Amino acid sequence: MLRSPSLVAAVVVVTVLAGVPAQAHPARPGIGLDRAERHQKIDGFGYSIAFQRTTLIHNLSEQNREQVLDLLLDRRTGAAPSILRLGIGSSSTDPYDWMLSIQPTDPGGPDATPNYQWDGWDGGQVWYVKEARKRGIDRFYADAWSAPGYMKDNGTDTNGGALCGLQGVTCASGDWREAYARYLVQYARFYRQEGIRLDEIGFTNEPDWTTSYASMRFTPAQAAEFMKVLGPIARRAGVGVACCDSFGWQQSEAYAQAIEADPEARRHLKVFTGHGYASPAEHPLPTTAPTWMSEWAASSVQDGWNEAWDSGKGTDGIRLAERIHDSLALADASAFLFWLGGSRGATAALVQVDDANDTYRVSSRLYAFAAYSRFIRPGAVRIGVDSGVAGLKVSAYRNADGSEVVQIINTGEQTVTTEVDLKRPTGYVTDATHNLERVPGVVAGKGRHSTVTLAPRSLTTLVSERPGRH
Repeated sequence: MLRSPSLVAAVVVVTVLAGVPAQAHPARPGIGLDRAERHQKIDGFGYSIAFQRTTLIHNLSEQNREQVLDLLLDRRTGAAPSILRLGIGSSSTDPYDWMLSIQPTDPGGPDATPNYQWDGWDGGQVWYVKEARKRGIDRFYADAWSAPGYMKDNGTDTNGGALCGLQGVTCASGDWREAYARYLVQYARFYRQEGIRLDEIGFTNEPDWTTSYASMRFTPAQAAEFMKVLGPIARRAGVGVACCDSFGWQQSEAYAQAIEADPEARRHLKVFTGHGYASPAEHPLPTTAPTWMSEWAASSVQDGWNEAWDSGKGTDGIRLAERIHDSLALADASAFLFWLGGSRGATAALVQVDDANDTYRVSSRLYAFAAYSRFIRPGAVRIGVDSGVAGLKVSAYRNADGSEVVQIINTGEQTVTTEVDLKRPTGYVTDATHNLERVPGVVAGKGRHSTVTLAPRSLTTLVSERPGRH
C-alpha cells in the first residue's frame, strides 16, 4: 500500500483495470502512449469534510486520531488528496450533521447591517484543514447546501425553496441576492482570518434536488443570474466561484449551457462542478471551464459498511476505481472529489470512524482512490492512449515535472499479459489481496517497452522513470 520512499519526484505512473484475456501475441506495445495528444489539465483529487464528520476524527484518542489523519491525508502512505471540499453551514439540528451558520438569525432584512458570528472551529473543518496544510494540501473548495432560511421563499434552509429576489421568486422580506453573496464571501474572509485561503466557493449543492436536510433550488437560468451577482463580489475578495453541483452529470449540461450562453456569467466562473448520482460522468460537458466531478459515492443503504474490493456491491473498491477512470478518461474531468473521507456507521466513506468506542476501519475504496491521487499530481495533463487489448480501461498522464502516469483497470476474470510503452516501471497492485502494494513479477523487461501482468479484477499502477532518464 505504501509508495516506496526511494521513488524520486520524476516518475511515470500507469494504473490498469483489466478485462478479458489478451491475445497470445499482442501488438508491440499492447498499450501505447501518444505523448503528443494532450487532453485536460488535472487539478487534483479530494473528498468532502462537511457535516461535522471531522469532529468524529478529532474525538478519537491521540494515537488513533493521528493514524486516521495519516490514512486520509498523508501524501505517501494515505489517500493523498490535493483538494478538500468544505460545507458552508446553515443548520445545526444534529450535532454531527451540519455546521453552525455564520449568521443564524435574520439581521433585519437584506439591507440591514450583518450580524455575522465566527467560532474558529466551523464544525471541525478549520482544525482539519490546518492538519491538511501540515501535510502539504493547499486547495480548498467551500460549498453551500442552502442559504439561511430567512433568505428563502420557504423560510427554512431545508426542503428546497429558492433564494428571494431571483427571477420568478418574490418574497415579502425583499431581495436577498446580494446579501447571500456577501454572506458567502464573508465565510471565505473568516477562513482567511484563520490563515487559510479558500480557492473557490460554491453557492449551491444539487440545485435540481430537494431534500429534507439543507437544500435550495436554482434553475439553470437562475444559476447564471446569481453568478453575475456573486462573481464581482467574490472577485474583489480574491475568491473564485464554482457552479453548479447538479445531482447528475447529464443533468449538469443545462447549467453549463446557461452559463456559457451568458458571457458575463461565464466570465465569473472559475470551475464547473457536477455530481454523479442521477447519471454518471461518461462524456464531456458543454463548457470551456475546467470541470470537476465534485461528489459521488455509491449508496451504503443496501450495502452497509463494505470494505471489500470486489464483492459485487456498488460500494466495492473496484467500482470506485472505474468511476474515477470514467470521470477522467471519458468525461474529461479535471478533478475527482469523493463524497466523505471519514464517517460513521453504515457509510461508504473511505474510513469508518467510531469515536464512541475509539476505533476505525479502512475500506478498499481508500486504496482505489490513492492509486490515482498519490501519483497523478495537480498540474498533470492527460495524454493519449492507444490500447489494442480488449477489456482494459486505460488512461495516461504526464505530471508537471515530466513524469508520466498510466492507469489500467482489469474488469475481467482472467490474467492479462501485455506490453506497455514505459521504460522500467514499478508495478503497484490493488485488488482483493493487495492494497496499492509493490508486487514482484508484475513488470518485466529492460528495453523501451515493458511487459506487464495484470491480475483478474485488479487495478495496476505502473510507475516509470521519465523518458530519457537512465
